[in-house]
Amino acid sequence: MKVQHTLHVSRREKTGTRYARRERAAGKLPAVLYGHGKESVSLSLDHKEALKFFHSGERVFDIEVQDESVSQTVMLKDIQFDYLGTNPVHVDLTRVDMNEEVDASVELRFVGQAVGMKETGAVFSHPSSALHIRAAVKDLPDHIDVNITDLEAHHPIYASDVTLPEGIVLLTDARTTVAVVTIKAEQATETTEAEDVEGAPAQPEVITEKKEEAEDKEG
Repeated sequence: MKVQHTLHVSRREKTGTRYARRERAAGKLPAVLYGHGKESVSLSLDHKEALKFFHSGERVFDIEVQDESVSQTVMLKDIQFDYLGTNPVHVDLTRVDMNEEVDASVELRFVGQAVGMKETGAVFSHPSSALHIRAAVKDLPDHIDVNITDLEAHHPIYASDVTLPEGIVLLTDARTTVAVVTIKAEQATETTEAEDVEGAPAQPEVITEKKEEAEDKEG
């Protein structure tokens, strides 16, 4: 992974819930930078800029912190969301070296049309949308492609089936289901006219009446 962008940051002199709320109201995203044995620094990011990069899969950036003479390479470590789980309210950044190994979660991108989807009632699902991996920072991909063209119904693709780029170690459990095609069964039930009306079985009186008529004829 090459560093593609520089995040524009500024120092936060005041911290705490009240001040963080003011930052967000001003279009900023509160952040903390830590790692490499250095003192942690409270920062503010440009909310729109940061989310644009994060949503595209980028996680390694250069930053220039005020009062620090050199730029630093940092990695997005964590995003905290509001109580609805929709809006980012805080991010953690960690200092990294491009050659050091790190653990990271990388988004999966599904490519192709599963052959199993041609069957009636077929439903495609991907229980896992990302894989946990270990790699050198320079080798971290923005995403990992999963070819689902040959995916048949009820034959899942597991984490161990995903082809990983060179230099990447899978940390996710090998038997984790990544993608699967299932067939939704159609349940058809036959009902009598009586069941349609009252949900009850056919009335036995009809049979009794026929039996009585037969007895009359015999008598």
